[in-house]
Amino acid sequence: MNKRLFVAGLPFAATEDEIKNLFTQAGTVVSVTIITDKFTGRSKGFGFIEMDTPEEADKAIKTLHDTDFGGRKLVVAEAKPMEKREFTPRNDRGDDRRDRRGGYSR
Repeated sequence: MNKRLFVAGLPFAATEDEIKNLFTQAGTVVSVTIITDKFTGRSKGFGFIEMDTPEEADKAIKTLHDTDFGGRKLVVAEAKPMEKREFTPRNDRGDDRRDRRGGYSR
């Protein structure tokens, strides 16, 4: 079963292939995902690595966490499921905030 890792401190210019090559020291890399800014397309400096087995993922954490990669210190940890965020429209908050859409009052 695959295990997903969270990796922070990635160099902004790092490619998926470079990251994959680094993590192959610990075992088989199934996938690499670099998180990018949706407007600029620039890397945000973190991403997710999927390792083939939990043992390889644990080895990657032990060997690569707190090491230097491209001049930045890596943080490697087990990825946690994303917490569900509830959307609350601004006008349904239930507090006494005024509507701040702007414009002239009528």
